[in-house]
Amino acid sequence: MERDSEDTLSGKGMPFKVVDLTREHRKGVVASNLQELIVRAREKLGIPETLPVKVVLEQDGTEVDDDEYFSTMERNTMLMLLVNDERWLPPGKIHRLRGAATDEVDGGSRARELESLVGRLQGDLSHISMLGGKELELLSNMDPESLTDIIPDSRIFLVQLKEASGRFLSEKRQAQDALDLLRLYHSAQRDSPVAGKKEKV
Repeated sequence: MERDSEDTLSGKGMPFKVVDLTREHRKGVVASNLQELIVRAREKLGIPETLPVKVVLEQDGTEVDDDEYFSTMERNTMLMLLVNDERWLPPGKIHRLRGAATDEVDGGSRARELESLVGRLQGDLSHISMLGGKELELLSNMDPESLTDIIPDSRIFLVQLKEASGRFLSEKRQAQDALDLLRLYHSAQRDSPVAGKKEKV
């Protein structure tokens, strides 16, 4: 560690690994202070200078916001650059969020739709009875863990909402199946020869 500090003070810099929020882009940079790291990490990750960034530890999201803390870093520490209002997520969560955030044809996003739905239901849970099958399916298939970072302190609510949506969806499908069966029966009765003879009599 003393050698690392000497390198930093001498201006040689130390090697670090930097990633973006998705962890799909991983680059190596050498920097002697926090500002230098940010400049070089921007270049490597293709982040414009006009966008505000924040540096955090990749492993737990601890923010690195001054040179004093930066100087305690070990060689090859993995750091993450967060852009704008991005918030650190554990490795598994970003992929689950992405799974829920597949872009629709109209350019919208299922993740935004899900967040909007949950927000509405937080205000008035009775609205769940008025949701369509597609919305109920979206809620019943959601991963509560992936939304707790977007909607803080709501894990229990999200779990209960997921279960309730599943029940409503099941009931709605059963009702639809019963209706389809009734229509099929009515159609068969109407078109049957026996029914035709009765009408003639």
